[in-house]
Amino acid sequence: MASTKIGFIGLGLIGGSVAKALRKYYPDYEIIAFDKNRETLALAVQDNIIHTACSSIDDNFRECRYIFLCAPVSCNTAYLSQLKNLITPDCILTDVGSVKTSIHEEIASLGMEENFIGGHPMAGSEKSGFANSKAHLIENAYYVLTPTKKVSAEKTAAYRDLIASLKAIPIVLDYQDHDYVTGTISHLPHIIAATLVNYVRDTDTKDELMKALAAGGFKDITRIASSSPVMWQQICLKNRSNISSILGGYIDALEKAKALVDSGNENGLYSLFETSRDYRDSMPNSSAGPIKKQFAFYCDIIDEAGGIATIATILATNNINIKNIGIVHNREFEEGALKIEFYDEASSDKAARLLQKHHYIVYET
Repeated sequence: MASTKIGFIGLGLIGGSVAKALRKYYPDYEIIAFDKNRETLALAVQDNIIHTACSSIDDNFRECRYIFLCAPVSCNTAYLSQLKNLITPDCILTDVGSVKTSIHEEIASLGMEENFIGGHPMAGSEKSGFANSKAHLIENAYYVLTPTKKVSAEKTAAYRDLIASLKAIPIVLDYQDHDYVTGTISHLPHIIAATLVNYVRDTDTKDELMKALAAGGFKDITRIASSSPVMWQQICLKNRSNISSILGGYIDALEKAKALVDSGNENGLYSLFETSRDYRDSMPNSSAGPIKKQFAFYCDIIDEAGGIATIATILATNNINIKNIGIVHNREFEEGALKIEFYDEASSDKAARLLQKHHYIVYET
């Protein structure tokens, strides 16, 4: 019996993570891939993630059960015409882009609707590239499916089951609803983070005091500004109608906040922060959204030689892997505080309990 064949076009952070998840849960599947970066393909072969590295989109992609388009949004639409004569009636063609309208429109114009189900794993990282991809990146993350009106219910059900088997959470949406929702909860925050960082850069003092003192909260809320400029340029271009409308609404909200400050409106200012706190606290404490949750906490530490080493040793001897660690100095903490980041929630929770047992003061994020 022939092995199920899966094709990938593009093996960046998301494409690589989906491919690694497939390899983890379906070790017998045949996975092939094309990527413009030959080093990426070589690394994927070396890591035993893919079987065949393709130099172009060619006959290797025939008989694929699934083909994942994982290149930048603008490139994905260009690759469709090359795939049109390669896919079989049973093939499910999908993508992982953050914008859906443009590719759905191109699919319709090419008459490929019976094969296409748009896909968007709402997970990510400020880092990019195959080297940073991980099989668990999409675990417990919403994975939006946007089937065309002509694709069969059987294909949609099969794809939903596949995504669920990779430990992601499949959800079916209309592609236009998807672009509006992600424009607000994903695209807008990235623009806010980028403009806030640039505002600090442009208004900093001559001796760059803002840059020197920016830590803790500022770095946390602007973390996503370190994401791929190419990817976010393309997203803004492809979803510009929604983003423009959403930005207009957000600018109105900022104007209202400015008016509260200008007028010294005590009740209005209190309400602004109270309602935002209450609404944020009502959100699920999970990583299922488009901006991946950080599994991290702060820990009081006396700034002396060996302080970090002691904590690292406690965690290491209990088989807890640390993703990132560093001292944060800001007014939120009386002494220096150590920020420790982990790969998953279980490790973070276990580490917090362990350090509290050793009489460290831990602050949950």
